[in-house]
Amino acid sequence: MKIKLRLVLNLATVALILTIPQVSFGCCDEVVTEEADGKVTLISADYQFTEGPAVDATGNVFFTDQPNDRILKIDLDGKVSEFMKPAGRSNGMFFAPDGKLIACADEKNEMWEISPDKSHRVLFGTFEDRKLNGPNDVWIDSDSTMYFTDPYYQRKWWEHKTKPQNKQSVYRVDRDGANVTVVDDTLVQPNGIVGDSKRRLLFVADIGASKTYQYTIASDGTLVDRKLFCASGSDGMTIDEAGNLYLTGKKGVMVYNKDGKEIQIISVPKNWTANVCIGGKDRKTLYITASDSVYSVRLKQAGLSN
Repeated sequence: MKIKLRLVLNLATVALILTIPQVSFGCCDEVVTEEADGKVTLISADYQFTEGPAVDATGNVFFTDQPNDRILKIDLDGKVSEFMKPAGRSNGMFFAPDGKLIACADEKNEMWEISPDKSHRVLFGTFEDRKLNGPNDVWIDSDSTMYFTDPYYQRKWWEHKTKPQNKQSVYRVDRDGANVTVVDDTLVQPNGIVGDSKRRLLFVADIGASKTYQYTIASDGTLVDRKLFCASGSDGMTIDEAGNLYLTGKKGVMVYNKDGKEIQIISVPKNWTANVCIGGKDRKTLYITASDSVYSVRLKQAGLSN
């Protein structure tokens, strides 16, 4: 009788275990957000399409509302205000070491330098005497060398209907806009770009091929040793001090560690997440531009500063 009872209990225990849903939890040490659930907070909304977040030396964040041709600012207290309008239909942006804001102003396929007083000058807008396709995103090395992507996305404000350049390429250019040079013209459609000056690495998302590549920045500024970082494309990107790379797209924000392993997905309640940067007083707040809104979430690691 005891033997039968034990057998019944053991079988019942096995049946119970088999019916419990299997839940997979990531390692807590790998989660990049302060809170494990990574829940984002809405900062502001009612824009047409937000893009290009960039952080200044103090931690203020600037982003674009491209269809409405303006740049906005989120100060250290979280207040949002309009910084500049018109703004050349600016897309991706990045602050140079001298404090000037560099903007991919694709109204006329140009790269702008914007001063704190909101004045601007055009650094360049052509390559080999032809307009650029439309500078999309830019990253600036610690020595002020600029790298940018030039895919082709037809804009309604353009008169031309075909891409000016034969290829969609990644370029290197001096800080003053001189010596625009192709550093990779083999990608399908390069988009997001970010680098790590200390490790001498550059990351470029080929959104057209759903891949992100890692390059080594050589001493002369050329790119060498290209390798696949992860099998995911991205719109905009950013990086933290631990080397974690933050990619964007339909899923929200996909976070990969420095070895190219996906370690967290930060859900964003929009159909498309366009871009990200890390700013705030302690540079531990991730700012997310997604469709008509801007969100934030606190991180464990500070953003990488060049």
